[in-house]
Amino acid sequence: MTDSEIEITAGLVRDLLQEQHPDLAGLAIREVEGGWGNQMWRLGGKLAVRMQRMDPTPDLQLKERRWLPMLAPRLPLPVPTPVRFGEPSERFPKHWTVMTWVPGEPLDHGSISRGTHAADTLAGFLQALHVEAPAAAPATTDRGAHPRNCTDGFENLLQAVAPDDVAADVRSVWDDAVAAHAWEGPPVWVHGDLHPANVVVSDGTLSGIVDFGDMFAGDPAWDLAAAWVLLPAGTASRFFDMYAHADEAAIRRARGLAAMKSLFLMLMGQNGDRGLPGGKPNWGPVGRAALDRVLKGF
Repeated sequence: MTDSEIEITAGLVRDLLQEQHPDLAGLAIREVEGGWGNQMWRLGGKLAVRMQRMDPTPDLQLKERRWLPMLAPRLPLPVPTPVRFGEPSERFPKHWTVMTWVPGEPLDHGSISRGTHAADTLAGFLQALHVEAPAAAPATTDRGAHPRNCTDGFENLLQAVAPDDVAADVRSVWDDAVAAHAWEGPPVWVHGDLHPANVVVSDGTLSGIVDFGDMFAGDPAWDLAAAWVLLPAGTASRFFDMYAHADEAAIRRARGLAAMKSLFLMLMGQNGDRGLPGGKPNWGPVGRAALDRVLKGF
């Protein structure tokens, strides 16, 4: 059995805690649905264990360990904060981290009914996050580039899942993003992966942000795309008014990136319908709804 095929069970999680953090081993443990690169387990009422699973390296977890304790205190929404580190061992040769639990329901299994409140909340969160990052902040990898440098990926997604009746309109949005000026400000902190499974909701609005493994210093447009990917129809304008720091070029880049992210959600849904590894059947409708919002604009 290879490392990636290790079966992660409640018993394994408890054994690891007993070995490395025995004071936590008596807490209740239960699996959290979802997760691909990492698998989550609830630990008592206020904690969670994040287990490296399919991620080939521990880099994403190590990034969260380093930077989230610094970022979390100034963010206006709850985010998972590392509290204990689990190191590779003979029993489990990968990294794992005990983090604070962010209560709420993932948006891909929930909904937002208080759209204006959610728009204001997301704008306030991103205002607080999008500040100049230190020189040591992580650089971009597969995310963070100007849309013009992501055209191959966009084309592949467009060909794979875009409905024929809107493909031309989606391409037009993308072409406009490609033509927009690049980010000219200093690199700012960017979450990098704001999609419906990485935010939680309660009482009809956003109540937390999770999974910072892809965070980087760069162009905030990658997060501003969430105005269409996450928020209900008709609230993008409110979001940008409240965010107040996005110029026309940033909004154009963000809308194109939102189109690409919507297509990706649709592809993951398609993969789920086909039973492929990592596929998420419920992401298909979520992605199509987001794409419709992108095409409607504001």
